[in-house]
Parts: sequence; C-alpha cells; structure tokens
Amino acid sequence: MNSNNNKKFLTFAVSAVALLVLPLVLQGVGHAWVRILDTALLYILLALGLNIVVGFAGLLDLGYVAFYAVGAYLFALLGSPHLTESIPWVAAHFPNGLHTPIWLAIPLGAGLAAMAGVLLGAPTLKLRGDYLAIVTLGFGEIIRVFLNNLDNPVNLTNGPKGIDRIDPLTVFGVSLGEPWEVMGHTLPPVTLHYYLFLSLVVLAVIICLRLQHSRLGRAWRAIREDEIAAKAMGLNTRNLKLLAFGLGATFGGVAGVLFASFQGFVSPESFSLQESIMVVAMVVLGGLGHVPGVVLGAFLLAALPEVLRHVAGPLQAMTDGRLDAAILRQLLVALAMIGIMLVRPRGLWPAPEGKA
Repeated sequence: MNSNNNKKFLTFAVSAVALLVLPLVLQGVGHAWVRILDTALLYILLALGLNIVVGFAGLLDLGYVAFYAVGAYLFALLGSPHLTESIPWVAAHFPNGLHTPIWLAIPLGAGLAAMAGVLLGAPTLKLRGDYLAIVTLGFGEIIRVFLNNLDNPVNLTNGPKGIDRIDPLTVFGVSLGEPWEVMGHTLPPVTLHYYLFLSLVVLAVIICLRLQHSRLGRAWRAIREDEIAAKAMGLNTRNLKLLAFGLGATFGGVAGVLFASFQGFVSPESFSLQESIMVVAMVVLGGLGHVPGVVLGAFLLAALPEVLRHVAGPLQAMTDGRLDAAILRQLLVALAMIGIMLVRPRGLWPAPEGKA
C-alpha cells in the first residue's frame, strides 16, 4: 500500500515539475509554442465542461460554444472602452471605462453562462439523442447570429467587426499583458497566461473528479444509462439535467473570459459550429465520462493542427499551391481521428469497465 502511494506521489511530483518547467523550455524555442500550450489549456477547460453534460449526464450538446461566447463577450464589454464609446449613459457614469478586475470578471462570466445553460436546458428536458443535438445546435447558432447583428440601433457587440482593445487580466497586481522579470529571467505574456490557465485547469480537474465520484455524479450516470429507471428510483431527473447544463456551462463561461483577455479581441467568427464540434470530438476521442481521457483528447486535438502546420506546408509546396494548407490540416486531423476511433472506439483513454 505504501509502495503504491509513493509511486503516485512521485508521478504527481514529476508531472507538476514538468508542467511548471515546460513553458520556460519552449519559450526558448519560440513564443508560438507556448501560445499553442495556452490554446490547448483553454480547450481542455472547455472539454471538461462539456464532459459534464455529454460524458456524465449523456446529454448531447452541439451548441456548447454559445457559453464560450457568452463569457468572452461579457468580458469584452466589461474590459474594453466599447460600451463607453457606444452608450452615453455608460460614458457619463464611467468616463474612464469599466476595466473589470479578474476576481469579478470570472465569477460574472461563469454565472451568466450558467444562466444561459439553464435557459437552454429548460425547454429541452424531454428531448434525447438526435433531437436534443439539433435543438442545442440551433441555440449555438442563434447566439452567433445575435452577436453578428446586435450593432444596431444600440451598438452592443459591434457586429461582425468584433470588439478590440480588451484589457489583459491583472493577477495580484501583475498585468499578464506585459513581460515580468523574475530573478533575472523574463517571463513573456504567453508564459504568464500559461500559469494562470494551468491553475484554473487543475482546479477544474479536481472539481470534475469530485463530481464524478459523488452522489451527483452517480445520479447523472444513472440518467445517462436509463432515464426511466432513474425516475423509478426516485431521482429528480429534471433538476439533475438542469444542473448538468448549468455546471457544464460555467466552465465555458470561464474559458470565454480567459480567451477574451488572452486574445485582446473577440468576434462572432471565433464561436462557429466548427468550434462546438471540435470540443465534442475532444470529449469523444479522449473517452466519454473519463476525466483523464478528456484532458488527453483535448490536448491532442488542440495541439495536432498546429503541429501538422509543419507537414501541410511542404505538401502544399509539392503541389505548387493547389492544396490549401488550412484545408489540408483539417483533412489530416480528420484522418487521424478516424484512424484512432477505428482502433479504439471507446476513446484513447476510456474509463475502466464498470466505472464509466
């Protein structure tokens, strides 16, 4: 028993050190690689949230990107001069802009996304499978259409042009938008964002693992396996489904706030149906309902397109530019996913039998 505990502690310690050192090593090669890690961590956060809805409760949601957009646009409005320039009342009361701090922005993003999740879940309580997927897909597209058109008569979202000049997050007085000197070493903004994203992902993993092994997690699994039997056992399936939608959406809202501050710009194009499908693919590829598998699937699918950029470039040159690099990357990702799912249909790292 002590030997197993020692092995687990050693694995944990080595993993923690590797995660802390990794961006410091990669920033020596190029900041682009650290940015890829940042993007992967954001996708891991999104995949963990969707796993609550799809993996734990068995509710197929194809509009999850809507909650991502809600969090991103909330912080874009609260952390940029857009509202001050567009709405006279805001300019009169906040002439210097809102400049919302991180400790307020993240809870607000999570709360608003949770409300959107409950609003989505309420009319879909009796739907399952394909019908639920179609309705949630429509919800995601409705949000994107609203973002594209809420620029008249009141310019709320700035339409397809998006919102720019978004404030970088400030943590304990340190602005993540500026390099930080530590013991003679310079940490660029991408590395500072990495550590913030990593801390929130670790917190999200702990929450998901606690949920998975709690009474609530077992109730969700009962609904996923047989909703009628779950009702017969006395479970309030209505409230449990709404809770799954709401909790899953909070992760999307937090990820949206982080995305907006990291990019400094948001537009409706960032929240297309393709993003929703990508996050669903991460959950399925890693292993439905298994937190470590979801993390692995999200990391691979987020990083793979960037790695394949180095493969697509030479192939495009070989065909004299007839093959577009972006389309070729998508094709290579799709082929990789098909191959993996044929070999391991339950995902790369599925839950052990009897514990799914």
